[in-house]
Amino acid sequence: MTSALHTSSLTSLPLLARGKVRDNYAVGDDRILMVASDRISAFDVIMGEPIPGKGELLTQMALFWFGKLGHICPNHLTGEAPESVVTPAEVAQVKGRSMLVKRLKPIPVEAVVRGYLAGSGWAEYQAGQSVCGVKLPAGLQNASKLPEPIYTPAAKAEVGEHDENITFEKTVEMIGLDLATRIRDISIAIYKAASEIALTKGIIIADTKFEFGLDKDGALVLMDEVLTPDSSRYWPVEGYRVGANPPSYDKQFLRDWLETATVDGKPWGKTAPAPKLPAEVIEKTAAKYREALTRLTA
Repeated sequence: MTSALHTSSLTSLPLLARGKVRDNYAVGDDRILMVASDRISAFDVIMGEPIPGKGELLTQMALFWFGKLGHICPNHLTGEAPESVVTPAEVAQVKGRSMLVKRLKPIPVEAVVRGYLAGSGWAEYQAGQSVCGVKLPAGLQNASKLPEPIYTPAAKAEVGEHDENITFEKTVEMIGLDLATRIRDISIAIYKAASEIALTKGIIIADTKFEFGLDKDGALVLMDEVLTPDSSRYWPVEGYRVGANPPSYDKQFLRDWLETATVDGKPWGKTAPAPKLPAEVIEKTAAKYREALTRLTA
């Protein structure tokens, strides 16, 4: 098993921020070194134990998708080696799990695209036959494939807060009609292209979220991670059936365990600190991530 990295500790570069998974360091004033740790979060709480190899798997998967989708939208990769901007002693912390990217002005909208009804989308549909203001046909079930992929944005939250589902109209108020429309159309185009590729590998991408930024010339750029099991719902084709929650390649196994976990003899209240993860849960979660990458890149 690879040794796990819960938190990076680079001293040669200034730390900009630590997110749920990534540690971002400034490289000059125009680039960022994004280090994907092996941290894992569920219910917006970061677990105390890392998932060995997870950061490398997420990075390899994001690089795979950036390579496939560059014709639809430019991305934030610089093409430079992350190892080139740290000291020799720090290379082990960044190798295989990092991306050296352009520094962009982030757009405060999570661009969510759904091709299937699942999770909060299914719950919202049951309540009012629409998701984020998008009306849907009657009679759909949990995990139903939608007639066409729908765009259901969310407002980006601070770390530890829940993202808030919003309507397309609200994004127009936030960032203007032109930018809101371009983000919606590009997001749907990327989702459709990625879904077709994934299906040939026996994977359904039920939904996903993208993040965008603007470069110094005002061009729209795809950023952050893209189409990983942390930002997408991946289902194996052979386990899919309408009306049930399909098995998935994401954190669902961990979430299911946490639903029954206890802290000091009481059910865990989904606030920090998280329960201690047993070795079996750590290994099974790591295996899910490995299987997703293996299938996708085979």
